[in-house]
Amino acid sequence: MDETENEVQIGENKFVSKATVLSHLKTYNLYYDGQNLQLRHREEEGELIIEGLLNIFWGLRRPIRLQMQDDHERIRPPPSSTSWHSGCNLDSQGPPGSSEGQQTAPQVEITPPENQPEDNGEMEEQTDEDIESSAQLLRTKSDAGVLRRGQRRSPSNQRKIRRHRFSINGHFYNHKTAVFTPAYGSVTNVRINSCMTTPQVLRVLLNKFKIENSPDDFALYLVHASGERVKLKRTDFPLVLRIIQGPCEQVCKVFLMEEDLGEEVTYDVAQYIKFEMPVLQSFIIKLKEEEDREVQKLQRRYNYLRYIIEKQLRCLPEESKCI
Repeated sequence: MDETENEVQIGENKFVSKATVLSHLKTYNLYYDGQNLQLRHREEEGELIIEGLLNIFWGLRRPIRLQMQDDHERIRPPPSSTSWHSGCNLDSQGPPGSSEGQQTAPQVEITPPENQPEDNGEMEEQTDEDIESSAQLLRTKSDAGVLRRGQRRSPSNQRKIRRHRFSINGHFYNHKTAVFTPAYGSVTNVRINSCMTTPQVLRVLLNKFKIENSPDDFALYLVHASGERVKLKRTDFPLVLRIIQGPCEQVCKVFLMEEDLGEEVTYDVAQYIKFEMPVLQSFIIKLKEEEDREVQKLQRRYNYLRYIIEKQLRCLPEESKCI
């Protein structure tokens, strides 16, 4: 019991000492000092539980499909006719003095360019005074109406808001089909804990953005700056592995990729990925030359063995005759 209480599980039959995890966690929180990526920890019945935000980078090649069931529920601006009628109803219920000023305000705002050259001087003086008073009334009316009717947003702004409704990191997608491909390398985050396995983390991420695809279609990878790529197993605990890898995302990142398109890259292969093509071609030439030398050595060796065997076979009849 003491051994299990002093260890933290990071995968199937894989454990790390609690002291090691706490040491890495301290470094992790120091790195993100003053940021919302700091992690909290507690112990429940001797088990260490860590929780907080985990950054996950998008590495998808195929589009994903988003849910559309709340398409018309989140933002639904009232039509212009309804807002004007509600304004008239509010004006008619107000005091007589304020209703007259508020009713003439739209007329003054629309008609002055046509009425000013036709009216007399007295009417011009009155309209000037009305314009000054109506301007203040218009501002007062708009401030009061915004709270009830939301008239401050223009139609263009409303279209932008509707267009951004299901966007991820500000990237657009097809609004009619809800098909979307996140930009490669863009980052998002999810709130998880150290007890959650890889499928559970994937489910939280998909639910956050209302993605209809199944969690089984995706996988999490640890992608290192060297090019090494390690796929997290279904029994792994991503948050603990992230802590052990260190906080710096320039060294290691957690990527979301397709289950069938993602592939692991070992450290030996990753060493050659960063080189340019001429350098890699020179490596291939060197390896080819070394391969040819080894083939020649084997050919000489087996040719010699063949010569010895044939020589012994030629001597067998003579020995048999002698016997």
